[in-house]
Amino acid sequence: MSPLQPKSRGTLLMVTAVFVLSPDALLISLVGSDPWVLIFWRGLLTASTLTVAMICARGGRAFGEAMKLGAAGIVTGLFFGMSTISFVLSVRMTSAANTLVIIAAMPLFSAILTRVFTGEKVPGRTWAAVAAGFAGIAVVFSGSVTKGNPAGDLLALLTALLMASNFVIIRRNSHLNMIPAVILSGVLTSLVTAFISDPLSPGTGDILMLVVMGSVVLPIPLALMTVAPKLIPAAEVGLIMLLETFLGPFWVWLALGEKPPGETLLGGGILIATLALHAVAGLRKTDMGVSEYGGVGEKQTQGRGDTEENRCRNAVTRRRTDTKTQ
Repeated sequence: MSPLQPKSRGTLLMVTAVFVLSPDALLISLVGSDPWVLIFWRGLLTASTLTVAMICARGGRAFGEAMKLGAAGIVTGLFFGMSTISFVLSVRMTSAANTLVIIAAMPLFSAILTRVFTGEKVPGRTWAAVAAGFAGIAVVFSGSVTKGNPAGDLLALLTALLMASNFVIIRRNSHLNMIPAVILSGVLTSLVTAFISDPLSPGTGDILMLVVMGSVVLPIPLALMTVAPKLIPAAEVGLIMLLETFLGPFWVWLALGEKPPGETLLGGGILIATLALHAVAGLRKTDMGVSEYGGVGEKQTQGRGDTEENRCRNAVTRRRTDTKTQ
């Protein structure tokens, strides 16, 4: 059996990540402990699980890779930690459907951030998608404002912005192993919340769900999400992430009977349709060899030897050729 191509591998990693992550909102809703206690254990268990996994996989190289993170890795770790806090608080303060629908706007933020921080040209269809997507978010917000609880929706919007920022950073620093950044985020969130919570307060039922959350539901998807954006276009990442917008509320409805408000269904429908159409158009552009933001597509850049490994191999080959011709 031939090995999977990079794009197929990236798609498989991203789909796996979303399916494993999809019960997260349900588990947050089921845990009865204080949200700061929940955040403490999420961070500590996720960091511990990924540390053990990285040492087993990398051996003596694990510490060296962690030391190579640099500013990009530290910022990624900070943003992962902040998004964890805002996500948990959002689910606790508004409906899971509201949170996940608003977070689905992440690709729109990615497009804006790409333009602002990299100067890459953003096509007109993306700006149209941004306008339509934010119209959908406004509809979702309108339902929360009338009920007097917009804070949860604002935190979901912050989560989307932080996650979008991380995907842009990871994509721009594909040579780095970002799993240590996720470990850093877990350490930071557990340290911060240790002083404002009672970590020993959870009961047996809560402890079981926290262990599942911190050893499976979070570390596996977060690790996969540090790899997948390096292998597939941003449009495809956004399209796959839409799966959680359906699966997350479905698990909550199935277990708790929580039905999404009418404004969430309407605004979510607008947002999801916009993102799906935009992502499909972006994939067509990429398949034709044109990048999502007007540059050369990935198919054209594959094989150019722009990775560190290929550069080293090419340098060795040139030296051997020069030696033979002398």
